[in-house]
Amino acid sequence: MLVLSRKKNESIVIAGDIVITVIEVRGDKVRLGIVAPKDVPVHREEVYEAIHGTRAGGSVVKAEPDGRG
Repeated sequence: MLVLSRKKNESIVIAGDIVITVIEVRGDKVRLGIVAPKDVPVHREEVYEAIHGTRAGGSVVKAEPDGRG
């Protein structure tokens, strides 16, 4: 994992066409703005996992037991 430090209004660029900008830092929350091509899906991790049944890194998400035998 690459770890970068950014301040408000600073950005990082991925592959030349994805830009992630720090919009706001408030307490323990960070708001990010993301500009990406329309053909690149962008999801929060929990949404990605719900859609694909895997973690963003590729490992399988285990289903929680529902108590039914």
